[in-house]
Amino acid sequence: MKKILVPATVLFILWLLLSGHYSGLLVTLGALSCLGVAMLAASLGTLDPDHRTFAFLVRLAAYVPWLLKEIVMANWTVAKIIWRPDLPIRPRVIRPHASQRSPIGLAVFANSITLTPGTLSMDADTSGEIAVHALDDESAQGLMTGEMDRRVAALESRD
Repeated sequence: MKKILVPATVLFILWLLLSGHYSGLLVTLGALSCLGVAMLAASLGTLDPDHRTFAFLVRLAAYVPWLLKEIVMANWTVAKIIWRPDLPIRPRVIRPHASQRSPIGLAVFANSITLTPGTLSMDADTSGEIAVHALDDESAQGLMTGEMDRRVAALESRD
């Protein structure tokens, strides 16, 4: 029961903060919705069985600002490429190593790559490789350093 009530309570608090509606009917419906989502997640087996969700949220709070910084820097790089008259692009497909252990970790890694302008994830599998289209040398080299891979692997790590 605790496995369902803790996530339902967290969802309900988030719902209260984001909705701004505090009438009796809406609060009741919101609570029932949060409980239903928690029960559905439990039946699908997607809830954290070790109750380490808080540690994940702390790691996520450190990852998101870094990702946003990378997105802004990549936007600037792509804008500079577009504005240059000679259009110095050198498109290529690269295959950086993906050290994520779970399908969700691999999806976060692939989506983080795609969110960063100048790179696009084309294929990801559990073999430890991901096919990425890179617009130029700088985008390809930035991804091949493995920094994003290390950060996503740390995001999914267990304490």
